[in-house]
Parts: sequence; C-alpha cells; structure tokens
Amino acid sequence: MTVEEFEEFYAQAAGRLTGQLYVMLGDHHEAQDVVQEAFVKGWGRRRQLDVEGRPEAWIRTVAWRLAVSRWRVRRRTADAWERTAPAAYVPGPGPEAVALVEALRHLPLKQRRTLALHYLCDLTVEQIAAETSLSASTVKTHLTRGRATLSRHLQDPRIEEAPDA
Repeated sequence: MTVEEFEEFYAQAAGRLTGQLYVMLGDHHEAQDVVQEAFVKGWGRRRQLDVEGRPEAWIRTVAWRLAVSRWRVRRRTADAWERTAPAAYVPGPGPEAVALVEALRHLPLKQRRTLALHYLCDLTVEQIAAETSLSASTVKTHLTRGRATLSRHLQDPRIEEAPDA
C-alpha cells in the first residue's frame, strides 16, 4: 500500500472503524484512541496490509487488542489500589508542635541532634557521646544550652514575666 493508498484507506475507514469500536467498547473516546493507535501501527506495516488484502480487519483487530490491553492495565492498577489500605486519617500538627519545630530551627545542628537523641531516642549522655564521638561533658553542654535556647523561644508571649521582687 502506497502512502496515498494508505491515506485514502484512512479517510474511508477511520470513521467506520471508530463507530464499530465504539459499539464494542461503549466509550467513544476510547474507540477513537485505539483506532488512531492502530492506524499508527498500520502505517509502519502498510506494505504488509496491502498483501493481506484485509487492512480494515487488521486495524479493527489491533484496535480491539489495544483496548483489551488498556483494560488489563486499568484492572491491575485498580486491584493494586484495592490491595492497599486507605491511609488512616492523621491530623495536622497542632500549634505546640509547630512552635517546637520552629524553636528547634534556632538551635545549632549539634545541639538539635543531641536533644533529639536524648529526648526522642531516650539515650543517656554516655550513649550520645559514643554515637556522636563527642565527650560526655560536651554532650551535657549541648543539652544545657539547647534547653536554654528552646526555653527562650518557647515562652508564651501572652504570659508576662513576673517582675523581680
């Protein structure tokens, strides 16, 4: 089939094949997509289509197979989504958590790490020293300075400090 013959075949058969696939699939847009894709595949095989003598049947069969393949992909995707449990509702962070994260940002990295290891991981000063290659006295210094900095940043501005008596 020459380029001109294929173009003429496309002009004559595309609408008819789209209608046929629409009846088979029940989805007009899907029918249009698979027929177009089948014609693209047919373009590369236009010489063989001429030899076979039934190019319309070939395009229709390819379009049908493409639609079935799409169904399988959609089904596998839907099955995968069904197998995964929906994520449980997790409320957003409260104002206290937001304030704490903001206050932690004001700490130097080593102090922040030391506080996290001590308060979140429940490590002792000696365990932190071993993990961070710091001396125990440096770990204690980081903890003391980090707590002091956090205290300043976490003070409630609505509460006025009591004047010295």
